[in-house]
Amino acid sequence: MKTTNKIILGITASIAAYKGIEIANQLTKRGYDVHVTLTQNSLHLIQPSTIEVLTHNKCIIDSFDRPNEYDVHHILLAHSASLFLIAPATADIIAKLAAGIADDFLTTTFLAASCPKLIAPAMNTTMLHNPITQRNIQILKSFGVKFINSSYGKLACGDVGDGKLAPVDTILTSVDQQLHPIQPLLNKKIVITAGPTIEPIDPVRFITNHSTGKMGYSIAHVAQQLGATVTLITGPTTIQKPSGVNIVNVQTAIEMYDAVMKEKEVDIYIMSAAVADYRPMKIANQKIKKDENELTMTFVKNPDILKEIGDKRNDHQIIVGFAMETQDLIQNAQEKLKKKHCDMIVANQLNVPGAGFGGETNKVAFITKDGVEETEVLLKSEIAQLIIEKVIDKINQ
Repeated sequence: MKTTNKIILGITASIAAYKGIEIANQLTKRGYDVHVTLTQNSLHLIQPSTIEVLTHNKCIIDSFDRPNEYDVHHILLAHSASLFLIAPATADIIAKLAAGIADDFLTTTFLAASCPKLIAPAMNTTMLHNPITQRNIQILKSFGVKFINSSYGKLACGDVGDGKLAPVDTILTSVDQQLHPIQPLLNKKIVITAGPTIEPIDPVRFITNHSTGKMGYSIAHVAQQLGATVTLITGPTTIQKPSGVNIVNVQTAIEMYDAVMKEKEVDIYIMSAAVADYRPMKIANQKIKKDENELTMTFVKNPDILKEIGDKRNDHQIIVGFAMETQDLIQNAQEKLKKKHCDMIVANQLNVPGAGFGGETNKVAFITKDGVEETEVLLKSEIAQLIIEKVIDKINQ
C-alpha cells in the first residue's frame, strides 16, 4: 500500500513499549509516513535510534528540542497528520489527555491535532477497570477519540485479565480502516436484542436474570463501526449504551417481542438478549404480603421471539441466535439451530472459568450447519468482532 498519509505514533512507558517499535516498522512498510514521539519515561524501555532507522524520521521527545526549521514543531506536525495513534497508552497518558494536560511533545501535539485519534491501552487489569480510568476513557470517547480494546491474557505483572496491548495486526487493521474505511455492512439494517427482561410479580418484585447486556452492546458497536444501520432493543442495563445506534428500551419479554416485530426490512437479526421464558399469569396490584409459609404462582409462556422471526424469515435474511445451558450445551444448541431456522447459534459456555454473565470475558461455540467452532476465553468485544465477521462471511457467500 503506497500512501501519503502521515501518522503520528505516540509510545508511552508501558512494558509493551517494545511493541510500539514493531507497529512503527509495519506502518512504514505499508507506505505510511510515520513520525514517532516518545514520552520521557519510555526511554527507560526503548531507544529512539532504532525507531529512526525504521521510519526514516527523527524521533521526537522534547518540545524544546532545536528543530531544523523555525516552525513550532508540534503545531506543524499536528496540522499535517492524517492520524494520531498512541500505542501502547498507559493509564497516566490517558488521564493527562482526558484532563487536557499538555506538558510534553506527545500531549501538546495530541491537543493541537484535529485529525482522527486512536488509543490502544496497555496496563494492569485493576488499573484499567479503576473507575477513574474508565471515566477518563469515556471522556476521550465523548470527544471522538476511538479506542482499540486491549486483549485478555497473562500480563507482565503475572496477573491474568484484560489490559494486554491489542495484537499488532489488530492495531494495524484499525489504522487501515480509519484511513481507508471499509464498510462491509453499509446499507444493511441489523436488529440486535440485548440484556435481560424483567417480569413483574407485584409493584415491588419482579423476576429477571443475570444478563448485563455487554455482549449485545459490543455487537452493536462493532456493527455500527462497519457501516450498518443498527437498532438495539435492550432490556434494563446499567452499562454505557453504544453511540450511533437506535436505542429501543424495553422491560418485559412482551415489550421486547413487540419491538422486534415492529422492525421492517431487516437484513440481519442478532438475538443476544436473555429473554424470560415465562411470566406470571397475574400481576398483583398491591405488594404481596408474607402471610403464608408457602406462595404458589402460575406462570404462562412468553412468545418465542427467535422462533417467530425464524419461521417468517426471508431468503436474504441472516439470523443469529444465542443459547446458554448448564448441560448438553452443544446438542441443545444444534437442535435450536434447526428448530428456529437460524444461520448460527452462539452457545455460551456457562460452566467455564472466565465465561458467563457479568464479566468482561466469555467462551462460546459457534454452531452452524457446517459444524461447531469453539473459542478460547476472550473479551466480549473480541467475540463480538468474531460474530460480525461470520455474518459478513455469510453475506459474501
